[in-house]
Amino acid sequence: MLAFRPTADPAPSPGERAPWLARLDARDRAMLVALAAAPRTPAERRLWRGVTHLGGSRATILLCLLPLLAGAGAPGGASWRVGVATATIVVLSHLLVQLVKRTVGRPRPSAATGIAAQVLAPDRFSFPSGHAAAAMSVALGYAVGAPALLPVLALAALVVGLSRAVLGVHYLGDVLAGQLLAVVAALLLRLAGLA
Repeated sequence: MLAFRPTADPAPSPGERAPWLARLDARDRAMLVALAAAPRTPAERRLWRGVTHLGGSRATILLCLLPLLAGAGAPGGASWRVGVATATIVVLSHLLVQLVKRTVGRPRPSAATGIAAQVLAPDRFSFPSGHAAAAMSVALGYAVGAPALLPVLALAALVVGLSRAVLGVHYLGDVLAGQLLAVVAALLLRLAGLA
């Protein structure tokens, strides 16, 4: 059974929020408890930690650079276009994520539910998930060069996002919002003719 601890900055009471937002927050917390509190073997925890790092900055930067390096001899070629599209989507989605994160200021689940995160959180804000946005941005960028792979790439990005909730650093709503911001960034860039 989980022990919940009170927080220094308690969430607003349901009466202080819109009723739909309070219901959404309650569902988000319930899903997090179900995902993050499920018993896991050490091997399962290692697997989820490995998956989650695919949305981290090191993996994201590497995945942006790989197509650029592959196409370095032929700027304007297919690999080069994929690299530029991927990097551009990642940068724009990251800017959107940081803008929303700093505006909303939703605390991490560990501060609100007492569930200990199983990986280090990069900052104190939960909404939206930057890892989920980064993974989806890379998937959408790579799909520029291989549209047929989009379902597989998007599925991989969805699993990276799920790992953030399984490891207790984000609510599922944070993950979905991050992924949506990546889609918005990709659509904006496509409309502008840049991706």
